[in-house]
Amino acid sequence: MRRTIEADYLVVGAGAMGMAFTDTLVSETDATVVMVDRNHQPGGHWTAAYPFVRLHQPSAYYGVNSRDLGSNTIDHSGLNAGYYELAGGAEVCAYFDAVMQQQLLPTGRVTYLPMSEYRGDGRVRTLGGDEIGVSARRVVTSHVEIVVPSMRAPSYDVAPGVDCVPPNDVPRIREARDRYVIIGAGKTAMDACLWLMRHGVAPGRLTWIKPRDSWLLDRAAIQPGRQFAKRTLADFSGQLAAVHEAVSFGDLFDRLEAKGCLLRIDTSVDPTMYRCAIVSQAELDALRGIDAVVRMGHVQAIEPGRVTLDSGTLDVDGSALYIDCTADGLGRREPTAVFRDDHISLQTVRTCQPAFSAAVIAHVEATYPDDDTKNAFCSPVPYPHQPTDWLRMMLTFNRNQLKWFSDPDMMAWVDAARLNVLHHVTAAVSERAREKIISVLISQLPAINDKLETLLAQAEATV
Repeated sequence: MRRTIEADYLVVGAGAMGMAFTDTLVSETDATVVMVDRNHQPGGHWTAAYPFVRLHQPSAYYGVNSRDLGSNTIDHSGLNAGYYELAGGAEVCAYFDAVMQQQLLPTGRVTYLPMSEYRGDGRVRTLGGDEIGVSARRVVTSHVEIVVPSMRAPSYDVAPGVDCVPPNDVPRIREARDRYVIIGAGKTAMDACLWLMRHGVAPGRLTWIKPRDSWLLDRAAIQPGRQFAKRTLADFSGQLAAVHEAVSFGDLFDRLEAKGCLLRIDTSVDPTMYRCAIVSQAELDALRGIDAVVRMGHVQAIEPGRVTLDSGTLDVDGSALYIDCTADGLGRREPTAVFRDDHISLQTVRTCQPAFSAAVIAHVEATYPDDDTKNAFCSPVPYPHQPTDWLRMMLTFNRNQLKWFSDPDMMAWVDAARLNVLHHVTAAVSERAREKIISVLISQLPAINDKLETLLAQAEATV
């Protein structure tokens, strides 16, 4: 069977970016949209994430622009105590489902095709085997597809008799083990370590295999609300000052750490990774309590009692549960133009804020006349993997900000956007203070960008 649906836009994927884009587009235009998604409900990778996953940024900065996520409350217990709530995976999925069912579909302008696969050229295949054609003016895709551990097998050999599971399975394993071996260096591995310790597993029973160490962001500096405005502004000014004062790439990170803008778990190890991961000081202290940290490269194979790594072997005595946290997450695709002919490629246009970025792209699509103008507002901020990407991200986002500042209508929209971190900062200060912040940014960012280019060139020359 085959039928054809005509629409203005075909959005492939109902993850965070697809939902944020569609929400803004439908809110600001009379466009019709077909959303195709391979999952049974909206939410993208959240539908496959481990059950104890939470946002690592406040709920206030996530979701779609038109609807709050969470209850805007501060946690009073746990490792996030004193900071605004972090929505869990189930809450995020329920939120996106509510956005679809209560906001998008009731407009009559959104057609939602779950459990369906987009095969290119306007062709959609449903779970029931039907083929649907979609005739759309533009196709919208996410440039990078997020992959979590439960979505693929480990990249290393696992011998029979070895218990190696993704984080999703850990809450279902009730038999205690002598040793819990966490494999991976990113936020998923940190979450697994913290979850085990929170449920009574002593740090001395954990072995953490880390191919590399990471620079981290401090959650205290990324909080909405008036009571946190001073700290957030101090962090931002600290970043600018660190760049201005730095005499080399290495010196920059020393200064960022000294000013509290970046953190690391082990201060004796130079991080070679940066992925925008955010932790509280309490989480950082707990992770520092793990003594058995193995830095021997990537795992090549696991057999009973032994792990083979790039730089040697590790013997593991007693019963062991291996927890695979090694999925690359965002992948490594190079940025591309956001707007090109009949295609829109969703990418971040602000550092570490994919949902806000997708909303910006939708607003620009709805407001400005041609692709050259639209791309000038939406230079893709590269997804980070290593410390030099901190410079690349800041450089590109600063350029975007200067472009936004030059357009009063764009600036007004950005300033009012719920998903924008800076919206929450400027909303917590007086109009005079807000104008001063913007004035300082406009005056300082060109020189900061020149310095970033110099530091980046120095760093690349030493590679």
